[in-house]
Amino acid sequence: MPHTRNRNPSPIPEVTWDSGLKEMNETWKGAIACLGVAIFFVMTIGIIYWQVVDQPNKNWILKGSFSGLIWERRTHSLIIQTLTEEKTFVEIDVGNFPDLEVPFVKNLCWLNKTEFCYTWDSIADLEISMDSDYAPGTECYSINWTPLHCKVDLKDCFSMANISWYGGATVHGQTWPLNNVNISSQPFVVSNLRDNPTGYGSVLERYFLGSSGVALLIAQDVPVNISIDSRRHFCLQTPPTTALVPLQYKVCVGDNMKTVHQEAGSQLSEHERVLPNTDILRLPFWKLLVNVDSGAKVERELRTFYNRLKRHGLGEGVISLNEHSTMDHESLYSRKKTSLRQTRDLPLVKLLNISITLSPYVGVDSRPFQTSLQDGTENYWLSLPSRANGYLAPLLMKWKGRFSVKLNITNPAAVSWFLDRVSSQQSRLGVEYITLEGGEGSPFTEQAIAPPKALAGDEYIGLFATMAAKIGDSSIITAGTRSSHLPLFVRMTPLQADWSYSGLKGIIPSILHYSLLGYNFFIPDAVGGTLSNEFITDEELFIRWLEIVCFLPVISFRTPPWVSGEDKVLNLTHSYIAKHQEFVVPLIVKYAAEWLEEGSPIFRPIWWLSPDDPVTFTVDDEFLIGDEILVAPVTERGAVCRDIYLPGSDLQWQDSSNARVFDGGTLLEDYPVSLEEVAVFLRRKS
Repeated sequence: MPHTRNRNPSPIPEVTWDSGLKEMNETWKGAIACLGVAIFFVMTIGIIYWQVVDQPNKNWILKGSFSGLIWERRTHSLIIQTLTEEKTFVEIDVGNFPDLEVPFVKNLCWLNKTEFCYTWDSIADLEISMDSDYAPGTECYSINWTPLHCKVDLKDCFSMANISWYGGATVHGQTWPLNNVNISSQPFVVSNLRDNPTGYGSVLERYFLGSSGVALLIAQDVPVNISIDSRRHFCLQTPPTTALVPLQYKVCVGDNMKTVHQEAGSQLSEHERVLPNTDILRLPFWKLLVNVDSGAKVERELRTFYNRLKRHGLGEGVISLNEHSTMDHESLYSRKKTSLRQTRDLPLVKLLNISITLSPYVGVDSRPFQTSLQDGTENYWLSLPSRANGYLAPLLMKWKGRFSVKLNITNPAAVSWFLDRVSSQQSRLGVEYITLEGGEGSPFTEQAIAPPKALAGDEYIGLFATMAAKIGDSSIITAGTRSSHLPLFVRMTPLQADWSYSGLKGIIPSILHYSLLGYNFFIPDAVGGTLSNEFITDEELFIRWLEIVCFLPVISFRTPPWVSGEDKVLNLTHSYIAKHQEFVVPLIVKYAAEWLEEGSPIFRPIWWLSPDDPVTFTVDDEFLIGDEILVAPVTERGAVCRDIYLPGSDLQWQDSSNARVFDGGTLLEDYPVSLEEVAVFLRRKS
């Protein structure tokens, strides 16, 4: 039988190719899966490392010819620096946004190299555009935040680190710069500091200037709250509202703060500047304090006061009546019948140079208001329509202790009525100077009612100033915003009768603030201050105060000089009035022409001549008239010497009292200034 060979003698069992491949695939599948997980893990670590460690903290998002805008991703800050990063102009902390690890580098406006766009999902849109269409050496960045829902609180804070800031608004206890001010977040609108000492005061512009060469201009037509945190920052913030309110502002940078102010500051007003009546500069103002209840008594007080001024050789000037006395005076001549004696006295009254005071308020018990109710002109007053019957209900406010209504400045008929009333008083009394006070304050705000759009923010103040300019170029107002171009004088905020920044020390910071914002024609508070109802009896305070205001546009008195001391005070008053008329007024008129043409302030901080000298940034007790006169009064009680810094290392200054000459950039320590003197230095011509 044939033998048959065994085909598979090996002990290893026979395995088919299909089953082998199947087992091999299972093994490789596990290995490949592990490798994929490892690669994913490595990539994740790499991305995290790139975002957190390797990614640069600063990203340039816009670049100009000499400056650029940087996003600092760790601090959530926008920083404007020179392209060489040698100088930081400003750091803006973008607040109230959650910490996001995604770097701020996605420009959605990448087609345009002068624009940057970014969106925080469900929070806000940001648009930044750069504009170099300015004088060489100035570049501006327009920043526009738009909230994406009503609960977004937009807030940008400007650092005070190594920067002195100026501008903004008058504050109680005015300082220069404003770095030491503390004000809680509140609407950035004019208020009366007597009623709201923690608010913003009578001269306000949406403009701030920094010593690093940066200027901030805030959009005029958008409501904004501002807070100032001493020595840390000041913040712009959208007000609490259900509306989608944007945050809009422009930041301009330049070589130094003088050059950037000359370029950016010109944007404060687009109107042509007009000079007020400069004849007023020569005349001292004398405030007549009377508490009488009839026009006849006002007349008697006027004659008595004028005769006393004349007896002391001070007859040339303007006697200023407050609103109460003005109303009593008006009532005397509004009677249908006038006695023979009153008729005989009228020419004498008309010979007096009188300033009267009016306001847009009318008492609810007054004849004008009662007449308006009878003849259907309730719309002459700020009012609200009645829901039930549709008639207008005038809004009540308290003005100087009386329930009153306020003139509807948006009603042309009401404005015409008011102007006719003023004109009638001017012709009857023969007065040229009219003070309009009371533009501040709103019955809508007091009663938590949303104002009409035409009166939102500070619109009333602006319209009130425009109305004042229609009266004439000798008109005086007590508050200003966006009105520096008008031919008006601004009466400065009342001060305390002391040596603090709420009193004497606050005068120079205030005049620098007013002038920087374009309000060069101001009437400083009366010698000794007017917040107190009493005459000032401190002889030294009276003299030092007089020495400062002698170099300002107008000298104003409430305390007669014969009350504050002996013959020395009266003689010094004569002397400083003469110095004001003969020396100061011609200087102001000269530099008024420069303001008219170029917009440069008449009264200047000493950094105007050396804007790169940090020593000058915080000097708050010296000022310049133009570029040629430096005034350094004494502001410390009992002092007969003071430190004086002379700006400009390439300049020379001559003491006007002894002809000594000093180099600029010099600190004169303990320089003697007697009680009867004020240190004045004349710039030497090279």
